[in-house]
Amino acid sequence: MTFDPKQIKGLFFDIYATLISWEDGLYAHLLRLTKQPGSPEIRSRLLRMNAAIEKAVEHEHSDWKYPLILEEVYARIAKELGLQFDRDEQISYGRQIGDWPAFPDTVAAMEILAKHYKLFVLSNVDEDSFGRTCAGPLKGVHWDGIYTAEQIGSYKPDPRNYEYVVDRFQEIGISKGEVVMVAQSLDIDHVACTALGFKPGVWIERKGAIMGGNRKELEDQGLLELGAVYASLGEFATAVEKTFAHE
Repeated sequence: MTFDPKQIKGLFFDIYATLISWEDGLYAHLLRLTKQPGSPEIRSRLLRMNAAIEKAVEHEHSDWKYPLILEEVYARIAKELGLQFDRDEQISYGRQIGDWPAFPDTVAAMEILAKHYKLFVLSNVDEDSFGRTCAGPLKGVHWDGIYTAEQIGSYKPDPRNYEYVVDRFQEIGISKGEVVMVAQSLDIDHVACTALGFKPGVWIERKGAIMGGNRKELEDQGLLELGAVYASLGEFATAVEKTFAHE
């Protein structure tokens, strides 16, 4: 692993799955759709369907706001399963974003990281939904820049999103070689950053997560290079704090 906390000036974060716990919320809605009792197998199947279909919809409709993306995902999952769905439930699926909770370690970890780095958001979300997240579970978290798919006009892993955040860092005097991505998503964020020549990023593993890709498969294909791996954001922040404490 190559991550050196003292060689970095900026971090940019994926939010949902890294700082915000979203799988439980998505699964609860989809389980209601199926009208089945829950099980680990059903959870895995439904969340993997959500992940695959969401990528396709974001690619097809890069101009749509994220709630509309989720509504379409919901409709396609229902169609694939041969199920009828209620329009109100479909709308609720798209509007749930601001209701998702932060992981317990998130806010305290971000307070630590803000002492050492400039912190940017790079998220596949719309402005209104992220505003709800900031006013709710991430209330009090400091950001030096917030950049959403709606603002940029495309969804990750489009290279434009990553180039956009590089440009914003450069505006405050921080070069591409001085920033790293912090994310749980391997198959979108870390693979994209590897391909685009960023420093190897920090993977927040969030054990038990269904979505986000398989590390071994991606590394075996030569698509993924990581700079550091931590089980949680809190563990990452603690490691950074210890490094700077030894100065």
